[in-house]
Amino acid sequence: MSGNQDWALRAPQSMKVERMEAFFCGYGFEPHRHDTYAIGRTLAGVHSFHYRNSMRHSLPGGTIVLHPDELHDGEAGTDDGFRYRILYIEPALLQQALGGKPLPFIPEGISRDSRLYEASQTLMQGMECPIDPLEEEDAIYDLAQALAVVAGTRRGRKALDYMAAERAREYIHSALDSTITLEELEQASGRDRWSLSRDFRALYGTSPYRYLTMRRLDHVRALIVTGQTLTEASLIAGFSDQSHMTHHFTRTYGITPARWLRMLHRQ
Repeated sequence: MSGNQDWALRAPQSMKVERMEAFFCGYGFEPHRHDTYAIGRTLAGVHSFHYRNSMRHSLPGGTIVLHPDELHDGEAGTDDGFRYRILYIEPALLQQALGGKPLPFIPEGISRDSRLYEASQTLMQGMECPIDPLEEEDAIYDLAQALAVVAGTRRGRKALDYMAAERAREYIHSALDSTITLEELEQASGRDRWSLSRDFRALYGTSPYRYLTMRRLDHVRALIVTGQTLTEASLIAGFSDQSHMTHHFTRTYGITPARWLRMLHRQ
């Protein structure tokens, strides 16, 4: 790997949690948002990013915790660049441990709490280190509990119907290549559409439509890594055309699909 070129390395995709290690020597990502938690650790240098109207600076020893659907970017805080590891973990995985509670929220986007650092150790191993399925399940549970403890309990929310929201989420997965309406989600979940939309956001960190779009983008990434063209992948994943997909990809990841692929090929 070149020391003066951006690169990214992904862990094997058999895992439930997407893991990545990357280096950026300058500007990394345009402002973007995704529907997963982004939990990271700076290994070297200074990782600077805008988050909730402030500039944050991550140094080695802390834990980055970006909440789903929060706008952020990323760049090197010094001329030396920065290297970091990052986990992208779906809120649905954490909900299996949280049992339908509102998602934990770390307002500053960076935590120096040792409990969170320790709980993320297993999932923050090097990309070459295999993680057994049961070990991963344990690590997800430990991470969910640490996030809840460090974030504290948020009060004042109405009761959430976790099972109805989960039925809606499962319906979305069954119809990724179709046009889905809120009426269909209402029928599938047994919950009125506006209560369902509220609960879905609280439990999974984003709206039903954004969740659907993200799952389609996951499919696109898997396809283009195996050699499918952007046009082919867009249509297979349920987008109307390549332009439509590229627009959503860039808004979600802060880089174009072509740049994302180039970075992976530099590993």
